[in-house]
Amino acid sequence: MTQAARVRIGWSDLPEAVRSRSERIIGGRVVAAHSQPGGFSPGSADRVVTDSGRRAFVKAVTPAVNERSAELARQEMRITSAMPGNAPVPRMLGGFDEGGWVVLVLEDIDGAHPRTPWVESEIDAAMTALAELAAAVTPSPVHGVPSAADNLAGDFAAWAKIAADPPADLDPWCAARLPELRSASERAVAAIATGETLVHCDIRADNLLIRRGGRIMVIDWPWGCVGPEWLDRLLLGLDVLTNGGDPSRVFEGIDAGAVTDITASIAGMFEHVCRQPPPPGIPTVRAFQRAHADAIRPWLRERL
Repeated sequence: MTQAARVRIGWSDLPEAVRSRSERIIGGRVVAAHSQPGGFSPGSADRVVTDSGRRAFVKAVTPAVNERSAELARQEMRITSAMPGNAPVPRMLGGFDEGGWVVLVLEDIDGAHPRTPWVESEIDAAMTALAELAAAVTPSPVHGVPSAADNLAGDFAAWAKIAADPPADLDPWCAARLPELRSASERAVAAIATGETLVHCDIRADNLLIRRGGRIMVIDWPWGCVGPEWLDRLLLGLDVLTNGGDPSRVFEGIDAGAVTDITASIAGMFEHVCRQPPPPGIPTVRAFQRAHADAIRPWLRERL
């Protein structure tokens, strides 16, 4: 469920001026470009190779297609540029924001996404990577990013929005438990209001890459925020769950109440947004969100 089927522009679709400036950052003329699947941005995401064999990963988006995607690209550029060298993230080679385009040129990670449903060895590798990441970015090396509570408070208020106007197709169990689900969401905001770690806040298989040696790198940083160091691990467990696996090992050591409350809040977010019109240029995201709501609901029913 982590792959997004949608139309994405490629390297050849970028204006010549954007390609030329990107090539200057990379250090050579691009002779091959391979568009990458996954994610929901309508912008480009290409592994490129130059005539001298240099490799890079180029992401480019224009606000003319989706203003929010451009804002997120700017945030990702700022966060990635400030990452310490020991963090398991791609290095930022350069970037620019002008001429109607936001462009990031990153280290190309030679690797593949974890398999879904998740396999045990790759869950272990992801947990190791997140522990390395938390050690490298505590306290947060990026100033001015929002707190996790500020970042997610609006999303975590989704059950309150649903309760105010319950949709006709809302699952009967959810409809009967709306007061309890609203209370869980309120506790969830309080649970993530602590900590000084820079958290990724969007951990799932297609935001991770496994290098040949087995080390996992954490990619795509537009949602970075400051919060508790365990938040990314909880989100990893949620991705294991929504892809048909058992998240119990991933959740070990995290307060059980926080796991339930945050999962309930994310379920509410998916239940609410999947019923909204799709954002410009991203037509398939609502089906992805509905599938996640459907996957979380049985687990949440047992938990509550």
